[in-house]
Amino acid sequence: MRTTLYRYPHERLILALTLFLVMAVVALTASATICASGIFIIAYVAISAYFGYAHHQSLVRSARRITPKDMPELAEIVHRGMTRLKPGQVEVYALSNPELNAYTFGLSSPKVVVLYSRLFQVMDADEILFILGHELGHVALGHTWLNSLVGGIAGIPSSWSAGSLLTMAFLWWNRACEYSADRAGMLACGKPEKAVSALIKLVAGPHANTSLALERAYQQIDAEDDTLMGILYESLSSHPMLIRRIQELRQYATSSQFRHLAGQMNGLKEN
Repeated sequence: MRTTLYRYPHERLILALTLFLVMAVVALTASATICASGIFIIAYVAISAYFGYAHHQSLVRSARRITPKDMPELAEIVHRGMTRLKPGQVEVYALSNPELNAYTFGLSSPKVVVLYSRLFQVMDADEILFILGHELGHVALGHTWLNSLVGGIAGIPSSWSAGSLLTMAFLWWNRACEYSADRAGMLACGKPEKAVSALIKLVAGPHANTSLALERAYQQIDAEDDTLMGILYESLSSHPMLIRRIQELRQYATSSQFRHLAGQMNGLKEN
């Protein structure tokens, strides 16, 4: 079963445009040659791989790997996400941290997903599965290694104007990847309303602990795209506005593709 069909439709196009821009910069500017650019990218990826390995070793010492023996309830959530999304070899760690956040990294297998402990205090099981599924989606879609490669490409030494253009293109692709990963998270938990509430809680935190509080928090989020500053901030960010992510999820939840993939995943054996 090809579960990666959920990829945001414009993600690959934006990546292709980013690569095209890089080739154009190398061809039109004297500040970077093809040879020098290739060396720069290889060095950037190598450095990323080194720091990824070092960070993995640090996690082994400072965080708890989620296993059935040590953390059975969380391990069951991880098992459900892995079964539904099939991202390949992944280790999931719980890190003591007061922030509401999660991330993934890794150029080689196993990839690593880190969940901050604060999530377990604010989110219910389905919301945690959405957060986890979002990160597993990054792995399944190849974002973890592509991010290092494309980041190195976007950082090729060039003029200020060309460098700014490449950075903007890289961030544009990052935002498309977030839409794809959100779809993965919603397919992992199988509940669109839980995907939305998880996103709201990432901003509102423990204050959004009732339906009324969630609605109030949503109304504040809904105002994000009403100002020029909000739109400008998004263009300089690696993540889309939260209201756009919620709108994209709600639209995808009504699609035949979501219903088809969710139905297939619901039929998978989880043991």
